[in-house]
Amino acid sequence: MSARLAAVLLLALAAGCSAVGFAYNNADTWLRWQAGRYLDLDSGQTRELDARVDAFLAWHRTEALPRYARLAGAAVSRLERGASRDDLVWGYDAIREQSRAGLRRAGAELGDFLDRLTPAQIAHLEERFAQENRKYAERWLAGTPAQRRERRYWRIVEVLEDWLGELNDAQRERIRQYSESAPLNAEGRDRDRRRLQAELLAMLRAGASAGRVGDWAAHWERGRDPGFAAANRAAMQDFIGLLADLEQSLSPGQRQHAVRRLRGYARDFQVLAEAR
Repeated sequence: MSARLAAVLLLALAAGCSAVGFAYNNADTWLRWQAGRYLDLDSGQTRELDARVDAFLAWHRTEALPRYARLAGAAVSRLERGASRDDLVWGYDAIREQSRAGLRRAGAELGDFLDRLTPAQIAHLEERFAQENRKYAERWLAGTPAQRRERRYWRIVEVLEDWLGELNDAQRERIRQYSESAPLNAEGRDRDRRRLQAELLAMLRAGASAGRVGDWAAHWERGRDPGFAAANRAAMQDFIGLLADLEQSLSPGQRQHAVRRLRGYARDFQVLAEAR
């Protein structure tokens, strides 16, 4: 994510179902390693950040994980009866809302800490952003439009087969149609990432993070180029349309594959929430 300073406290929590417990129970180590890469902290700052990471994870275990468990359980019910397009929109909106809550809380924990970063540390962060931008360009912007569409097709197939099991020929053809027709939007995303990076760096240099960075991170779409914002909304609607079509074509085995996956999420989230 481009709002990396605030979002870093959430990234480890998005692991696959079979790895949720391991990822969550080791999130503090991963987060501290990431902070070291991006912020180049001294020993005193590292100790302070450790305490703030612990506070965030304690909140997350108490407040966020029970919500995740309930949402996963509700998704199981919708999928078992046959998920409609409205159900898919509900799932998308629920994920965004949980992301906003986590980012807002992470910002509350981090804001005044970020205001005490030195100019050298902010410059280090800026260079890390530049490195990430180069990696993004290599991964998402390289190649001809046809090559990029082909990579998108295989990424979607890989993700969906992870959730559903093997796709049939008709399902793969529907994905192919989507990938061939949907606009390529990596350039717009690249510009939006850079916008967020610039906004965060300006906030840090002004010493204005306290009381602001959480709301800024939680509403990452504010300040977007209107053209990109409209294109992004249209792209999401097209992708939800793809998922709605595929949902109608699921075999009993594919549906059960996805149901088992969601039930696993619900179980793992609940177990983690209770392990306080």
